[in-house]
Amino acid sequence: MKHGKKYLAAYKQVDKTKQYSFEEAAELVKKVAFAKFDETVELSLNLSLKKSQSVRDTVVLPHQFSAEKRILVFAKGEKAQEALDAGATYVGDADLVEKIRGGWMDFDVAVATPDMMKDVGRLGPILGRRGLMPNPKTQTVTFDLKGALAELRQGRVEFRSDKTGVVHLAIGKVSMDANKIAENASVVLAEVMRKKPSDAKGDYLKSIALSSTMGPGVMITVKEN
Repeated sequence: MKHGKKYLAAYKQVDKTKQYSFEEAAELVKKVAFAKFDETVELSLNLSLKKSQSVRDTVVLPHQFSAEKRILVFAKGEKAQEALDAGATYVGDADLVEKIRGGWMDFDVAVATPDMMKDVGRLGPILGRRGLMPNPKTQTVTFDLKGALAELRQGRVEFRSDKTGVVHLAIGKVSMDANKIAENASVVLAEVMRKKPSDAKGDYLKSIALSSTMGPGVMITVKEN
């Protein structure tokens, strides 16, 4: 892959023989970012997992960085009112199911009460491929709509390992303070370590890297917890 002059200039400022602390890495990622827009800071955790293993959960980041999420809630009756009171952007039941089946996707996250999942399940092919399907594992299928929406608005995000065992997650913007980026990264690492499969063998955490959207990766010291 051929990189431009700005990327190569940034790459030269990263010591590839060194493993940085989270705060050092955050400072360096901010320093070498060169795009004209506010680049996203991304964390990559390379895990040692068997093919049958996966790591997936949600975590509340201490420092919010993204725009206000447009939250859609599938609910009826009192629960629909609870969702509206809790700040949901869109609330409905069969009407929203049909609207989405018709191609409407103007939302960022979907939540559903358990009694709605029979209807919402019909949207599996549509929501599933976009990573928007409500799921009990990510606490987006729940009767506690007030609690779920509060966490989502505060900064709860989902993480999951891909087929190669890598957890890749946006944790900030280069315009943020380095210490806030570092704190977000530390919180994600702690949660991923907590989700270590009980039968995982050897070094569960192989490597950690921090990077901006356009910039080079900065390797971080690996400490097994």
